[in-house]
Amino acid sequence: MPTTVLARGPVQASERSPAPDLARGFMLLLIAVANTPYYLWGLELNPWASHPADGSALDRVTDFLVIVLVDLRTYPMFAFLFGYGMMQLYNRQVSSGTLEDAARRLLQRRNWLLLAFGFVHAALLWMGDVLGAYGIAGLLMVWLFFQAKDVTLIVWTWVFGGLLTIGTVFAVVGAWFTAQIPADDPVARSIVADFGPTTDSVAATSYLASIGDRLGWWTLGSIGQGVLMLVVPMMLLLAFWAGRRRILENPGEHLPLLRRVAVVGIAVGWLGPLPSALDHVGAITVPDHAGWVFLPVQILTGFFGGLGYVALFGLIGHRIALRRSGKPSNDLFTTDGPFAGAVQAVGKRSLTSYLLQSVLCAPVLAAWGLGLGQHLTSWTMLLYALGVWGLTVAFAVWQERTGRRGPAEVALRRLTYGRPAQAPAQVQPGV
Repeated sequence: MPTTVLARGPVQASERSPAPDLARGFMLLLIAVANTPYYLWGLELNPWASHPADGSALDRVTDFLVIVLVDLRTYPMFAFLFGYGMMQLYNRQVSSGTLEDAARRLLQRRNWLLLAFGFVHAALLWMGDVLGAYGIAGLLMVWLFFQAKDVTLIVWTWVFGGLLTIGTVFAVVGAWFTAQIPADDPVARSIVADFGPTTDSVAATSYLASIGDRLGWWTLGSIGQGVLMLVVPMMLLLAFWAGRRRILENPGEHLPLLRRVAVVGIAVGWLGPLPSALDHVGAITVPDHAGWVFLPVQILTGFFGGLGYVALFGLIGHRIALRRSGKPSNDLFTTDGPFAGAVQAVGKRSLTSYLLQSVLCAPVLAAWGLGLGQHLTSWTMLLYALGVWGLTVAFAVWQERTGRRGPAEVALRRLTYGRPAQAPAQVQPGV
């Protein structure tokens, strides 16, 4: 009989699948690469690309690759894995005897906690925190769609995608008209001044002064990224649908789908940002006051790119299982070599690794800390990002070998599930 309380605790190590952990672990590298350019507070940034307006040839190559491969592609991927993880958690609870309502309440408690974690993260270190966006989107999507039929999930994904596409088309048309305005026109100058990227929170020399700016940007970003940009809700709906079919746990049963999504998604995801990248390096010229068109195009094509990356790691997870087992299998998921194992170790501790990135970046790079960001350029900042990810890998591998969970995961689990129940004392025979 189902119970009115939780019938089981968090996921155990033996229940984990490699594809989601591989994706999360590698995604954290992309997140480090995407976030660190905002710490280049000593340089003038491109109003629409969030990368330095000037630089050496090596800096230009770095910016081009990051714009095409990374920018606005990581958070959709993270959103899908977040939604997929929610469905995994729900399925485990219900299959163990927990009532469906209790399992949903558990999800909502976890989403509220992520929102709280995001607030603290933003207040202390990083204005671009995404935990708040996922917490808000998770609260809404679980409330509105978690028990919806599969066809409802797909239809609403198409509805949101249609709205996003229509908005992008209008943006392209509007940008064309905006481009006709002379660059020295007051309207053109105000567009660039009002909507360009900001580094105020990292350029502030006072830590206390930087807190308010970070929280302001975090609030706007959490609502905009989590709801208004539509990509995160779309990803969550598709993740609910995929989680019901256990696509990432059993990728061998869904290879044609994963291959199509990987090829189409990555192709669209890489082609979409090309105009922005070419404009940034000077290969084409778009007036600064019309460059805002790159943002909606990046958002729309980033949805496809993030989905393509998820599918790619599903295929990699399948190959790991096959190579390890020596025969087709949908149940055996183990590591395949030290690198894959290390990346999976990071993925198992994705929340800790994500927060650790800010610990390793903000106090070192921001002006209120050591101020190193003022002295770096695009390619040296890329090296710094790689180093930060490498340190999180080393930390995760050490924890894996010593049998420890990530401290942030431990805190989130304790707050979500409460203290584990104590096992009853064993009664000795004859007592």
